[in-house]
Amino acid sequence: MRPLKKIAILPGDGIGIEVTREARQLLELYRNHAKLPLELWDLDFGAERYLRDGTTLPPDVLDQIRRGCDAVLLGALGDPRVKSNDHARDILFGIRFGCDLYANIRPVRALSDRLVPIKDKRAADVDFVVFRENTEGLYANIGGYLRKGTPGEVAIDEDINTRQGVERIIVAAFEFARATKRTRVHMADKSNALRHSHELWLRAFHEIRGRYPEIEGVHMYVDALCLRIIQAPEEFQVIVTNNLFGDIVTDLAAALQGGLGMAASANVFSSDLSRVAMFEPVHGSAPLLVGKDLANPFAAFSTVGMMLAHLGWPTEEERIESAIRRALESGNCTTDVGGRLGTRAAGAWVRDEVKRLLQAAD
Repeated sequence: MRPLKKIAILPGDGIGIEVTREARQLLELYRNHAKLPLELWDLDFGAERYLRDGTTLPPDVLDQIRRGCDAVLLGALGDPRVKSNDHARDILFGIRFGCDLYANIRPVRALSDRLVPIKDKRAADVDFVVFRENTEGLYANIGGYLRKGTPGEVAIDEDINTRQGVERIIVAAFEFARATKRTRVHMADKSNALRHSHELWLRAFHEIRGRYPEIEGVHMYVDALCLRIIQAPEEFQVIVTNNLFGDIVTDLAAALQGGLGMAASANVFSSDLSRVAMFEPVHGSAPLLVGKDLANPFAAFSTVGMMLAHLGWPTEEERIESAIRRALESGNCTTDVGGRLGTRAAGAWVRDEVKRLLQAAD
């Protein structure tokens, strides 16, 4: 019997709570029907908890996650009642930085021709993966203010790039390309303007790509890469870039797959399965949609698929994706992707389809 896999579930805020509820039920289906050895650990951390008693993510809980969990399922964070966003920063960055989850992996794959918004492009033209450095760059929270609140105010955020950090994310991208038999890796930077930090990226990329002679390594400035993603997405297979650019590029690319309601992500320490990994749909908490049964649960479902693949069940990611594709084809999806169902009904339809596929495979 396979060892028990423990998953910490933090539902987040806003629609994060709604779609995580649907995703949790999908995990329950796998635990109860497919008999996958899953333990679900529900955690009460988010805006409501922060507003109630000021708790964000206690150090002892982070330590339990780091030492005792195989994965984390995290819902979207952010609540207009918490102006500082302290709780979201402590939870999200606390887990990313605290567990050294340096590789943010964002698959960009369209599941229906009608979701691709570019003339003469089809779903088959949109199938690439973005590797975003996750623990350095401008999101390292290093900086400060001088004369804050005065006309002479100075605000500084520092862009931190270490040789180790740059090398390991580039290596992770090439190793993924090799493992999945992809033949091209693009690296995006702005070394023509950021002559120090991004020149490090450029040098490291040129050195590392020489270790992978079977894979074409292509350098592009990030602005040119964004343009080309929209013009010819079929040219891309794997993209690797820094923290800030990765955040922007992946949200742009999500438009090619039907929007952020279709976009999943993983945060991992490379391919080391002995360490906890975090999985999250990448849309926001969308306060204006809360309670209206409008949120798209498919990004959360695809995120569960990525998690199950990481935990050792890659077939289940394919099965979930197949169920989502059928939902899109039949219109059993939410209105943002052309359907007629609400969050709960769309989630139930996909879970029923996953169950049907599991029964057919028995």
